[in-house]
Amino acid sequence: MTTFNILSFLLLLFPTSVFPHGFVGSVTIDGTTYQGNIPGGTTNPSIIRQISTIDPVKGATNPSLNCGMNATLASDVANADPGSQMLIYWVGGSTGDSNWPHNVGPIMHYMTKCSGSCSSFDSMSAEWFKISELGLETSDTWYQANLDVEEPANLTIPSNIEPGEYLLRSELIALQLAVSVGGAEFYPACIQLNIGGSGTGAPQSNEVCQFPGCYTDTEAGIYTPDIYNPPINYTFPGPPVAAFVNGSSDSDSNSGSGTENPAATTSPTPSTGTYFSLFYPTLVFLPLYTFPHAT
Repeated sequence: MTTFNILSFLLLLFPTSVFPHGFVGSVTIDGTTYQGNIPGGTTNPSIIRQISTIDPVKGATNPSLNCGMNATLASDVANADPGSQMLIYWVGGSTGDSNWPHNVGPIMHYMTKCSGSCSSFDSMSAEWFKISELGLETSDTWYQANLDVEEPANLTIPSNIEPGEYLLRSELIALQLAVSVGGAEFYPACIQLNIGGSGTGAPQSNEVCQFPGCYTDTEAGIYTPDIYNPPINYTFPGPPVAAFVNGSSDSDSNSGSGTENPAATTSPTPSTGTYFSLFYPTLVFLPLYTFPHAT
């Protein structure tokens, strides 16, 4: 007898393109909203760097892992303060007229200080530090699933960060195809900020990394062969949240620092199994079936 996973069979039948994609449509900072540009469309003044397509970045060595697919400089820089509240609205479809389509995978945020104005800063050699990470909200639901129902990714600028112009890198990783090496879908977006105040918080040298270079295709959290086999024991990729974000000498990667909600790095899934759908956002159970072995 041969045991066959129906999920694996269906993934072979349907090309990757059946999964819709998306981008950051707008950002709200302390109540002020800034619109983004349609990927590959007309370029208008914005604080969000424009990407060329809604397609995900594939591969941990892809240069577009930096700020999104062929991202270009944005003309504007938004003012913010330590402790500012940010709402990042991820949308689906080529024009952003549908909801964010994915619901399995982490939400992470990084920052890097611009040398000069962020509107002219080349971030390819920038050193990024992590300020937040969100994974599982419950035993079988990811925080990313909230974006499916038009909820924003909530973020708080670190309260003690030193002033200056920064790029904020908002990143979603969709893991529905990450059961195979190279299957993870990366969605990074870069937002240009000018942060005031008189803080002194900054990352340590062992808390920064470059994009690409921060991840590998085979590390835990990116290659997740057991993502649909409970219990899920998820490990965030990349460096830990920078220690200064928590106001301590040791970063706590379980805390989701810099966000409204704590992250869960390890949560058991129900014994009935994790569910998955080829057509988001509907979720269906896909059981294992046993077929007789041909003789």
